[in-house]
Amino acid sequence: MWYFTEEEKQIQKMCRDFARQELAPVAEKHDTEESFNMDAFKKMGEIGVLGITADPEYGGAGMGALSATIVMEEFGKACASSTLSYLAHSILCVNNIENNASKEQKEKYLPKLITGEHIGCMGMSEPEYGSDAVGIQTKAEKKDDHYLLNGTKMWITNAQYADIAYVYTRTGKERKNLSTFILEKDKGHFDFGSPIHKMGMRASPTGELIFDNAKVGLEQLVGNEGDSIYHMMKNLEIERITIAGISLGIAQACVDQCIKYANERSQFGKTIGEYQMIQKMIAEMATETEMMRNFLYNVAYRYDQGEKGPVVAAQVKLAIPKMATKIALDAIQLHGGYGYSREFPVERMMRDNKLNEIGAGTNEVMIMIIAKNLLKAAQV
Repeated sequence: MWYFTEEEKQIQKMCRDFARQELAPVAEKHDTEESFNMDAFKKMGEIGVLGITADPEYGGAGMGALSATIVMEEFGKACASSTLSYLAHSILCVNNIENNASKEQKEKYLPKLITGEHIGCMGMSEPEYGSDAVGIQTKAEKKDDHYLLNGTKMWITNAQYADIAYVYTRTGKERKNLSTFILEKDKGHFDFGSPIHKMGMRASPTGELIFDNAKVGLEQLVGNEGDSIYHMMKNLEIERITIAGISLGIAQACVDQCIKYANERSQFGKTIGEYQMIQKMIAEMATETEMMRNFLYNVAYRYDQGEKGPVVAAQVKLAIPKMATKIALDAIQLHGGYGYSREFPVERMMRDNKLNEIGAGTNEVMIMIIAKNLLKAAQV
């Protein structure tokens, strides 16, 4: 992008090279085996992106949503699954701690999360509560010098590998009586349930976090009781912007695959790229992807400049994953029978992207947020 700074261009090149070397060659293998690319994850710590938005005081890069989105796009082109695990660690866990935790908590948890020595996750969704995050029922009951936690978190990315979990709980009967804790696996604060087998993002581990009378010290509480709504809202916008970056990467990868295939595949005595129908498909896919790119990076840039609000983040989260699924389906169609097989990666890209229309807020929830805010603003 023309407005990237030199530092951002360097991040882009570094992440592109890393993705080509560490993610792309084994993406299909990890998808087939439903295995986590731990080697690549640790190396992400070595190149300094696991704390992309964290303060340099704790080992972070001290950058913003635009740089984080660059990482998502470049990694997402190569392996969306590994990128989703990266997002859960760096945005849902590290960025939340950076923005909401005390200095003592940051000093304790961020350095090892940023180097990759520890893996992080966030616990919000539950078996009966997904879109209705304020309705969560995992309870934290205060007992003099500690809390007792009971409940189950569902659909948790990185659950089976997590050392640290940033978790939302209920501490009162009112819907807004929600409180946040930083929990440690080694202290017995949580356990894992069965892994969840998914249609896509199969190389990104997903599972349950289980709390069974887990004894948690008062020092694990983030802020004060009842602060969770504020914590949630503070992180949702950057989460939605950056997850759209994964979809942008998937869309670009689909375009790249289609161009390559159209130049190599021959039918009726000439390459399929010489047929106008194929040219039309590629031209439209590439144009749609460039529109997505300009929209997303414009929103990320504005976010970093302090222009925050739920509408534009919801708009990129609604539009970009939705369009990327269309592009992935077009890529499968262009590849014909090969696109429907596992001979080519476009079928994996379609499966992976579909999650981005569900996670971090479904398309339907994004529509509600956009419409409600626009209608309310018009009444003022």
